Amino acid sequence: MSDTEIVQQQQPRLPAAPPAAAPPPGSATASQLPADRYLNRELSWLDFNARVLALAEDHSEPLLERAKFLAIFASNLDEFYMVRVAGLKRRATAGLSVRSADGLSPTEQLELIAAATQELASRHARVFLDEVQPALVEQGIAIIGWSDLDDDERRRLSGYFQDQVFPVLTPLAVDPAHPFPYISGLSLNLAVTVKDSDNGGEHFARVKVPDNVDRFVRVRRSTPAIASRNAAVREGDPAVTNLAAFLPMEDLIAAHLDQLFPGMDVVEHHSFRITRNADFEVDEDRDEDLLQALERELARRRFGSPVRLEVSDDMTEHMLDLLLRELDVDPGDVIQVPGLLDLSCLWQVYGVDRPALKDAPYVPTTPPAFGERETPRNVFAALREGDVLVHHPYDSFSTSVQRFIEQAAADPQVLAIKQTLYRTSGDSPIVNALIDAAEAGKQVVALVEIKARFDEQANIKWARALEQAGVHVVYGLIGLKTHCKTCLVVRREGATIRRYCHIGTGNYNPKTARLYEDVGLLTAAPEIGADLTDLFNSLTGYSRKATYRNLLVAPTGVRAGIIERIEREVELAAQGQPARIRMKANAIVDEQVIDALYRASQAGVPVQIVVRGICGLRPGVPGMSENIEVRSILGRYLEHSRVMHFQAQDQFWIGSADMMHRNLDRRVEVMAQVKDPKLCEQLTVMFDSALYPTTRCWTLSADGTWQARPTPEEVAELGEQVRDHQEFLMRLRRPDQQ
Repeated sequence: MSDTEIVQQQQPRLPAAPPAAAPPPGSATASQLPADRYLNRELSWLDFNARVLALAEDHSEPLLERAKFLAIFASNLDEFYMVRVAGLKRRATAGLSVRSADGLSPTEQLELIAAATQELASRHARVFLDEVQPALVEQGIAIIGWSDLDDDERRRLSGYFQDQVFPVLTPLAVDPAHPFPYISGLSLNLAVTVKDSDNGGEHFARVKVPDNVDRFVRVRRSTPAIASRNAAVREGDPAVTNLAAFLPMEDLIAAHLDQLFPGMDVVEHHSFRITRNADFEVDEDRDEDLLQALERELARRRFGSPVRLEVSDDMTEHMLDLLLRELDVDPGDVIQVPGLLDLSCLWQVYGVDRPALKDAPYVPTTPPAFGERETPRNVFAALREGDVLVHHPYDSFSTSVQRFIEQAAADPQVLAIKQTLYRTSGDSPIVNALIDAAEAGKQVVALVEIKARFDEQANIKWARALEQAGVHVVYGLIGLKTHCKTCLVVRREGATIRRYCHIGTGNYNPKTARLYEDVGLLTAAPEIGADLTDLFNSLTGYSRKATYRNLLVAPTGVRAGIIERIEREVELAAQGQPARIRMKANAIVDEQVIDALYRASQAGVPVQIVVRGICGLRPGVPGMSENIEVRSILGRYLEHSRVMHFQAQDQFWIGSADMMHRNLDRRVEVMAQVKDPKLCEQLTVMFDSALYPTTRCWTLSADGTWQARPTPEEVAELGEQVRDHQEFLMRLRRPDQQ
């Protein structure tokens, strides 16, 4: 049974959008739109992370999933400070008065960010301390302190400390002979004050918590030991059959500080953590090897300026003042955290084998065109019969896109493979397939984007491995990141040459393909093959092609192509055709695109936006955006696809570009039109589900606040249960797993 048939049986289809009203007289141009029409990008990002935190607060989520969202929130905030806050600080320090689209200076934005972050960090810690941690204890999963251990446990862990931890610790004193040590970014540290027992003098020292071992030490506990400390866990309870207790490494070190400072009295110790500027730029105009230049800049990243200091909330004022002075941190950049610092460590807790406390596993399906997982069909034969749209993680990446590349590498009729690689996994089968293809004598070109942030080192490794195997490795165009997700396979078939293509919204990464929601088009359409041939010629040679037959390519064509289609939708609406614009993206902040959507709204065209993260558009403003709805969906999978639908033009577009300056102006991005009616129906189902009235989501208000929807009153009024968009799509693919 096809997806369309399942939908017809299981889901009432939304009514078609009504014909758009005629454009009102004197519809505003961009210069006539209100000056306050944009929301702040950075604060909108913090709102996104607050929605991640809301998932950790949601008692309907499985317990370990709540812990996972706490870890994701922490990692997200680290990256935000390393890049976005660092950039604002650099502008403020340099005296650059460039204001954001909503009119704020860098300094004003930093003040608002600091206040919002302190509130979120406190809320984050309280969710863990007051809700998730006690609930974990009830399930036999305890994060404990040294004082919670009995004598036997302390003896065992003291032995572990002596054998495994003590040898790698280096206490660093601070005095006239020992300058304040360098503190690496994101490292966890203990700030220690010790007193000389002879003269009573006090001294500061820093002890780094090793970052090459697990943050938590697993404690072997007997059933009575757990049960005696927790009345909710008793013999015979399911939780008791799989007990887990974790001691933070900093607690273990703190309990043995006397061994690090013999002859001294330990006065106090507190945890702290610093975040440094991790953004950098490589001067690509210099006449030098790009790999070498990037490796040099990666080494410098370690010494970026501080942008945030996290401290335990029990740190004394005296010690905090010392850290601020020695680290050259502004007091406004201090975040005080109750309890554990850096809750990204909860990924280790999430790894406990407790399936009942996690989302039920989902096994992706193989697209019917490619046969069954056990009896795969030749991908090229399938694509000669028609295009295939894959929707990950509901559709398996390994039995679709990965199989496409692996079959191409093994097929003796394949002459060439050309592929872009932005991010991939540590043990990438995609890279291995390209190496196999090159060793088999095929012409293989890999465009490896070595400037992909935080994946630079891994991509340098892959670039060198590919080069050693005989793959032609290129790094793209000077001044641009190559962010598009494209693969071109050239195959000899009799007397003809046929080209097979994949264009997607996500990276060629089998691991994230199980966690990220993305779509991809596999096709043998000659016009798409011709376009990708021209694109790769531009990326590897000196061609500077600006227009394509069936693709929109940034930095020259994506923004203009999207705005052109928005304006065409307005024109068709004025002619009485049913018009509607639907967009799905990770971020929408480009002012030109936003203004075009405002004009469409003023012309009466309904605009429905599903955005995961940042949104700079104000929906629901009378006279400007009352026809625009913005909602955000977060869940077990990270919504990552970029899809657009222009209803009156009967066009669906997918691609790699978000509506951001960096994507539209400073990256090579590709958007491709999906033309097959059956594939368009699949995308219609996706939009209909995401925009269904009772789908769980957050909606954006004109004042920039986000509201959880549907409300209980809306559910009662509609007479339907709240539905989960991602669960619905899983049921479409695998009703047998429900």
